Amino acid sequence: MWQIFKNFFSLGWVSFGGPAAHLGYFQRHFVTKLGWLDQARYAQLVALSQFLPGPGSSQVGFAIGYQRAGLLGGLTAFIAFTLPSFAIMVAIAALNVGLTDNAWYQGVIHGLKLFAVVVVADAVLTMAGQFWKQRFGLIVGTTTAVIMLVSPGIETQLLVLVAAALVGFQQPVSSSVESTTASASPQWWALILFTVLFIGLPWISDSNHWLGIFGEFYQAGSLVFGGGHVVLPLLQEGLADQVTSDTFLLGYASAQAVPGPMFTIATFLGYELGADLPIVGALVATLAIFLPGFLLMIGLIHYWQALASRPRLAGTIAAVNAAVVGLLLSAWYAPVFVSSVFEAQDFAVAIIGFVLLRQLKVSVLWLVPGFALLGAAVG
Repeated sequence: MWQIFKNFFSLGWVSFGGPAAHLGYFQRHFVTKLGWLDQARYAQLVALSQFLPGPGSSQVGFAIGYQRAGLLGGLTAFIAFTLPSFAIMVAIAALNVGLTDNAWYQGVIHGLKLFAVVVVADAVLTMAGQFWKQRFGLIVGTTTAVIMLVSPGIETQLLVLVAAALVGFQQPVSSSVESTTASASPQWWALILFTVLFIGLPWISDSNHWLGIFGEFYQAGSLVFGGGHVVLPLLQEGLADQVTSDTFLLGYASAQAVPGPMFTIATFLGYELGADLPIVGALVATLAIFLPGFLLMIGLIHYWQALASRPRLAGTIAAVNAAVVGLLLSAWYAPVFVSSVFEAQDFAVAIIGFVLLRQLKVSVLWLVPGFALLGAAVG
């Protein structure tokens, strides 16, 4: 448990750049460096997270901890990875400081976003080397990337994943998953709990202030496909009578600027809604928005792996894995690259960082503060 906490906690302080960058950090740290799971298993988790609502990268982190040490391991991974972002968002909400206008602060964030460009590029190349080796995977992956770049959006993402699954079903492959998982079934208790809360909370949320906060954020977390950016309109619609537009915008800007999952916008808003107990409000809102995605992940994780033991479904998952690399490639361009590289000097810094990370094997522990200091100096 200490190893899980330590590794996720350290990543929680440096994981800038959004979900795509987080997946790059996880791939490099837990697959390449620590070997906690292999590339195929990691790709399965990423693929499953793409089909489920909720915070995709946090679901993958939770699943890594869950596979490492059961439910307690998953909760430990979630708490450790989210705690830095939670603490920073509480501090911003408490101080209500306009950090987004500070040049030094913006410089640091810009430097770290450039590092996210490097990390995601490294992850794309590594995963492409595994899942685009065959012509079929290369075609599926590059087609996915092109479609997502030409017509971005969550609807397109779901369509290309379904299309990849249908095409892959026609291409049976030998299974690489242990036969002992073939008898696995969904964890029905988690799926039932998800459904009961989703249906029941709207009926009882008016009876109690805290149930109301929990219900609003649980509903939002249950309906968000496509990452943290999509959660803003859902929350804005549900909380329009309780939170001002300025508060929403400050929370949104802060969630983009701090490390860790963007879903910690719930921390900021929960603090505002907590009245005399703002910390309790922040905790309730944060737990509520993450809970639906975790329940679905628990419910389906073993069953998803069991499907991979069947040749036709193994072909389906292989195609989805190839498509996920395409999704990651498109995400590397937008939003990661376009929101970080504004001029030639930025691209030059990213190239240098990529060579240092991938070719010269310089530790992330040196590169993160290096990019932050460089960004601060420029800022």
